[in-house]
Amino acid sequence: MKEILPQLEQLIDQLIAQNNTLTEQVNTLKEQNSKLIDENETLQLEVLESEEKQKETSSTLSGLLEKLQSASQAG
Repeated sequence: MKEILPQLEQLIDQLIAQNNTLTEQVNTLKEQNSKLIDENETLQLEVLESEEKQKETSSTLSGLLEKLQSASQAG
């Protein structure tokens, strides 16, 4: 019995230390996840803005092409 109690104390101390380490890791991962979620949202907004600009550019180019075709047919 005298040998079991110190072993139990040692195991409990190890478990507490592991739990503390895991808790810190979980908190770090939560912070990283939150940052990645924010970055993802920012990137999604940038993609949407880029798509809008691309549509505007495409529309402008289409308009210019139509003008060129009209001018070449008129001339």
